[in-house]
Amino acid sequence: MISVLDLHKKFGDTEVLSGISVEINKGDVVCVIGPSGSGKSTFLRCLNVLEKPSSGKIIFEGNDLTDKKVNLNLHRQKMGMVFQHFNLFPHMTILDNMTVAPMMLRHIPREEAESKGMEMLGRVGLADRAASYPSQLSGGQKQRVGIARAIALNPKFVVLDESVSALDVSVQAQILQLLDELRDQQGLTYFFITHNLGVVKHFCDRVMVMYLGNLCELSPSHALFDKPLHPYTRSLFDAVPRPAVRDGLDTSGVLEGEVPSAVNPPKGCPFHTRCPHCTDRCKTEKPAIREVAPGHLVACHLYD
Repeated sequence: MISVLDLHKKFGDTEVLSGISVEINKGDVVCVIGPSGSGKSTFLRCLNVLEKPSSGKIIFEGNDLTDKKVNLNLHRQKMGMVFQHFNLFPHMTILDNMTVAPMMLRHIPREEAESKGMEMLGRVGLADRAASYPSQLSGGQKQRVGIARAIALNPKFVVLDESVSALDVSVQAQILQLLDELRDQQGLTYFFITHNLGVVKHFCDRVMVMYLGNLCELSPSHALFDKPLHPYTRSLFDAVPRPAVRDGLDTSGVLEGEVPSAVNPPKGCPFHTRCPHCTDRCKTEKPAIREVAPGHLVACHLYD
C-alpha cells in the first residue's frame, strides 16, 4: 500500500530523518518504537505530507505523494489520523465533530453526514453521547470519538500517534480491541506509534525501531521479541523493570548516557556513543541496513 524510499527530512540544517525506507502492506499493523526525538512523529507526518520531505519518495497506491502534480487532498482523504490528544472541537457536540469533515471535504449533505456519524458512533458504543460536548466525556470516550471520526470517511490507511498512551490500561485494551475489529471489518491498514512494548507485542505485525532519525531494525513482531538484534533494541527490552530478589527492581539493563542531539549527531553509527559493543569502525562508518533473516533487517556492523 505504501512504499517509503530513502526518505530524508531536514529542519534548517538539522536532519531529523536520515534515509528511511520501508514498505507497508495492505492489512498490516506496523508499529514504530524508539526514544523521544528519534523522528517517529515526523515520519508519521511525512506519510501524508503534513510535513514535506526534504528528499525521497512516498508511494501511496502507486502515486508519489511528493510529486507536486499529485492531488494531495484526494489521497489524504484515504488516510485517517488519530492523535494522543483527541483534537476534538470543544465548542461542538460530538455529532458535529463527526460531521464537519465529511461536509467540508466531500460536500456531503448534513442529513447524510449525520446519519453516517451516528452509524460510526454506534460502532464505537457512543451513539447515546452524540449531543454531548467533549468536556462531558472521559479520556477513553474521547479517544473512541477520535477513532470514529478518523474512519468516518472510509480511509484505507490509519495512522495513530500515541493514541492509547494516556489511557487507563483497561481502556487501552478496549481501544485496541476496537481497532482490531475495525481492521477486520473494513480491511484497514494501521501505522502505530507507541512506547508500550505490550501493545507492540500483542497488536502489531511488524515493528520499526528508530534511533536519532535512523531506522536501526525492522522485523516481524514475534521475531523481534524472540531475538532482538540491534544493541539499542536489546537495551530497550532489557530496560523494562523486573522484580528483583533484593533492592526492589532490577534495572541493570538501563542504558547510560542520553540520546545525542539531532543538531549535532555523532559520526558513524548514531548509537555508538551508548553502545556496549562499539568499535573504532562504529565511530566513523554508518552501517547499512541489511536483511539477516527472512523479513528481519538490522543496521549494525555486528552483522556484516
